[in-house]
Amino acid sequence: MRLSDKAEEILEHLWIMTQEMGEKAVGLKELKTGKDAPEVQELLSLNYIDLSADSVTLREEGMEEAESAVRRHRLAERLMVDVLELDRSLMEENACLFEHLLRREVEESICTLLGHPKSCPHNRPIPSGRCCLGSATSARSIVSRLSDLEGGAKGKVAYLHTRDNKKLQKLMTMGILPGVSIELIQTFPSYVFRLGHTQIAVDREMAGDIFVRCGNPGA
Repeated sequence: MRLSDKAEEILEHLWIMTQEMGEKAVGLKELKTGKDAPEVQELLSLNYIDLSADSVTLREEGMEEAESAVRRHRLAERLMVDVLELDRSLMEENACLFEHLLRREVEESICTLLGHPKSCPHNRPIPSGRCCLGSATSARSIVSRLSDLEGGAKGKVAYLHTRDNKKLQKLMTMGILPGVSIELIQTFPSYVFRLGHTQIAVDREMAGDIFVRCGNPGA
């Protein structure tokens, strides 16, 4: 059974608030809905939520579906930025529309295409899917870690991903920013790459924090 768009959005918001923000329940006002709204009744009928006088709690039965909704939304954001190269001001609205169109098979194909990204453009984690287990796939990824590329590879920086803010700041200070053209010159003993007329060398760990959209940098 496919959920309505509004029901999916409620599950998505509940998962973020409970799993990432540590809230136990979310108010109906914050969800912009009412206890008699069709989407709320839909989720109640599936035992995905519990409803009190003015708040909603995500049940264990609804956890998988909620996590899947978050995953689809954040994959859609990555697709908009990494592949379609939409301006970030347009990303959120289009990602909201696109996530509702994704089915599990398409979702996994997009995840593989993007190289199983760990975070969305807002640097929030993307829940893993079945396709991410061991990343065992024959499909070629458009977006790859710099550390996984061979010498001579060219592309554009898609995004940076590290939980170490000092490392992130260091990479950005070097001029390694999303959208910048990059050419990998060597991979040993260090990773040397060219940004414009500048050559930069980093170790393998830092190279693993740089994700590159492969292809013609001028495209």
